Amino acid sequence: MNSGHSSILETRSLVWADEAACAASAAAIASKPAVREAFIELHGTLGAGKTTFVRHLLHALGVRGRVKSPTYAVMEPYELPGLNAWHLDFYRFDDPQEWEDAGFRDVFAAPGLKLVEWPEKAEGLLPRPDLRVDIAIVGEHGRRVELAACTALGRELLA
Repeated sequence: MNSGHSSILETRSLVWADEAACAASAAAIASKPAVREAFIELHGTLGAGKTTFVRHLLHALGVRGRVKSPTYAVMEPYELPGLNAWHLDFYRFDDPQEWEDAGFRDVFAAPGLKLVEWPEKAEGLLPRPDLRVDIAIVGEHGRRVELAACTALGRELLA
């Protein structure tokens, strides 16, 4: 497990003028085979669009129906043919030890896509992310997005 800041191999800066731009970015990442084994961290303030991005990404991967925020449940698993995915939200964690106590080490050891909102709440316990997504609100509907590849797999997601 990695503690501290991840080294950045490559970055992309985007502006999402609207939700359609968010959906297009999510679809582009979903089209990469590497996404099936990726760990993607999502950073941003409340309401920035982290869950919206995850919803578009999971729908682009074939999830049907509602993709809900795991803020209260902490984790929502998704099973697709040839893909397991977990959407986790650590917003309500008060202590990083809660991550350990909840058994999330096993989730991260399993193959599949991990999407984590508020990863800083489990600082020092999570593995190095493949891709870090930082979303900032700009104006009423816009978002400034920084995509940072922290591993070779993350670079594949940006390619």
